[in-house]
Parts: sequence; structure tokens; C-alpha cells
Amino acid sequence: MEIKVLMVDDHPPIIEGYRSILAYNPFGYVLNTTAAHSCEAAYNAILQANQPFDIVFLDQTLPPYSEKNINNGGDLVPIIRKQHPNAKIVILTSHSESIVLFNIIKEYKLEGVLVKSDFQAPELIEAFDVVVKGGTYFSETVINHQKSWGEKNKVMDSYNRQILSLLSQGVKTKSLPDLLHLSKSAIDKRKSILKQLLGIDKGNDEDILREARKQGLI
Repeated sequence: MEIKVLMVDDHPPIIEGYRSILAYNPFGYVLNTTAAHSCEAAYNAILQANQPFDIVFLDQTLPPYSEKNINNGGDLVPIIRKQHPNAKIVILTSHSESIVLFNIIKEYKLEGVLVKSDFQAPELIEAFDVVVKGGTYFSETVINHQKSWGEKNKVMDSYNRQILSLLSQGVKTKSLPDLLHLSKSAIDKRKSILKQLLGIDKGNDEDILREARKQGLI
């Protein structure tokens, strides 16, 4: 059975590793693989494909395609859904933070999310088989975080989760307006909401992050 696959990762050896592992699957799958190493290359591959992709493996962190406002793997998901409506999409990410994984699952309807540090060759093959057969596959870290996602995470909207996620990655508040396309005053209001949700009366970004870590959000 031939499977047409798009693999997107900014490290070519990683793609070669995935390709080699899956080539030796015991299920009889023959992979026809297209590789892309940036959002721009992936965008072009998605639009220029001669045949629809069956599965797309996406790294979450990729060199952006600023002209199209595509900043990460997640931003490619709606484009894939439009151009290849039957494609199954799996995000593979180095991020293991709870809020980042929650945001990925909340925002996109995915067939799989795997944290790269979780799996070795046998699990990648297993995940591939599950997804090909119409199932959904989450790796261990994702499953463990799902158990702890409570009401605070559920009531946070997309912007609030992105603010917390970006702060946890070391992004400074002054950079948030450009990244989120919100005014500084709107971000300040949202940070006040975050403090209320976390039970903080006063505090700076470090206090928000400290309490978010205590509560298992990042």
C-alpha cells in the first residue's frame, strides 16, 4: 500500500531518520515522501502537489513564511485541510510544556501529537499505523498532561494561552504585540485576567510563570 507523505522539519537529518524508520515498517506500507524544511517550502509543497497527501508530519517550530503570515507548523494546518481535505495531520514537537501542547490540541483538529523526546523507532511506526488506519495517537507526555488539564486551562482563550506559552519560552512582553497582533493595552488586560485565573493579586511576568508552573499549566 503506497502512502503519500509530506514531512516538514527544519532539520533534514530528522526527516531522513523518520523516512528510514518508516521504510522498515512491518505493515507493507510503501512511503512516497516529500520533504520540506521551512514554512515557505511546506506551503509550496502543499499547493503544488500533483497528488493529495495521505499523511502530513509537521514540526511545530519552523522558519516562518512572513509574507503569508505562516509562523509555525500549526499555521499550516488550515492550508493543508483546504488543499488536502483527506490528509491526516500529525504534529511532532520538541515542546513538552503543558500549555503549548494544550494549545496545539485545542486549536487544531489533529490525528496525532508526539513529543520528540518520548518516542523511539517502534513507537513512531506504531503511531503511523494507528493514524493510517483512522485512529488518533498521542505520545506519553501528551497523555500525562491531558490528565492534569483542569478548568483553568479550559477557560483560557487562544490569546491567553499564547501569551502564557510565549512568556514561558522567554519572549519579552514588548515583543508580544508584534507576535500576537494585539495592542499593548490589550495584552496588559489579558495578563491581568491571567493573574486572576492563577489567583495572583500582584506580580510581574515571572510571578505569572511561577504560579503557572505550580498549577501545572507550563
